[in-house]
Amino acid sequence: MTDQELARVANEVRKGIVTGVHAAKAGHPGGSLSIADILTYLYFEDMNIDPADPRKADRDRLVLSKGHAAPALYSVLASRGYFPVEELTTLRHIGSRLQGHPNMNDTPGVDMSTGSLGQGISAAVGMALAAKHWGDAYRTYAILGDGEIEEGQVWEAAMFAGNKQLDNLCVVVDHNRLQIDGTNEEVNSPMPIADKFRAFKFNVIELADGNDFAQIREAFQAARAHKGEPTCIVAETVKGKGVSYMENAVGWHGKAPNDEQYAQAMAELEAAGKEL
Repeated sequence: MTDQELARVANEVRKGIVTGVHAAKAGHPGGSLSIADILTYLYFEDMNIDPADPRKADRDRLVLSKGHAAPALYSVLASRGYFPVEELTTLRHIGSRLQGHPNMNDTPGVDMSTGSLGQGISAAVGMALAAKHWGDAYRTYAILGDGEIEEGQVWEAAMFAGNKQLDNLCVVVDHNRLQIDGTNEEVNSPMPIADKFRAFKFNVIELADGNDFAQIREAFQAARAHKGEPTCIVAETVKGKGVSYMENAVGWHGKAPNDEQYAQAMAELEAAGKEL
């Protein structure tokens, strides 16, 4: 797909995110919108996957370590054909397979149940190690929040991945600079992120605009080509990207839009789609 085609898909993904969170009257729109472009690129361009066979043995794996951004993952999976887009309106409802955090037992396309911050990367490291052990060719991706990497378990997993030279592992840090209680600097700054991962023997790619498909493509192609070390892509993103009143606003970390706000968000996304 071209970058413009991917941008159109990502815009639809953003609509799905906003629709799901509005229908649930709960959820995490800000950090879901910030990773919509990266997830779109992975599922529509980069990863070896088959929506008709979600558990195929040689598929690439993705672990959404920042599991509260499940609305983004669900919207991408629906757009890719894993389940109907209409199902997004059941987000967080009783009996729905689209709960507030991903559940690998219920939701097609979900490779790991996540939500307890800091743990997803450990599961991803295990998947990458298993592929190396059995001589399998699949790649594993883990998406972490920049607030999440304040968790110590993240660095235990990174130490192991670097020491085992897991070059089939790609970690993405969604560096939108906001977390639930404020900016990273106000809470517990993880900076310098790139230098930390380099110290743990990672190849580090600093992605200046993680919401730009040309740059996203270049970063992931470089990650795939790199051998001998795991890769960490530090992606500078905008929390709430695509919805004007949510962008860079910490209050939209975990809050659903009301009917008026929903209408405004969908109108903005509809207009953005027409421009693409």
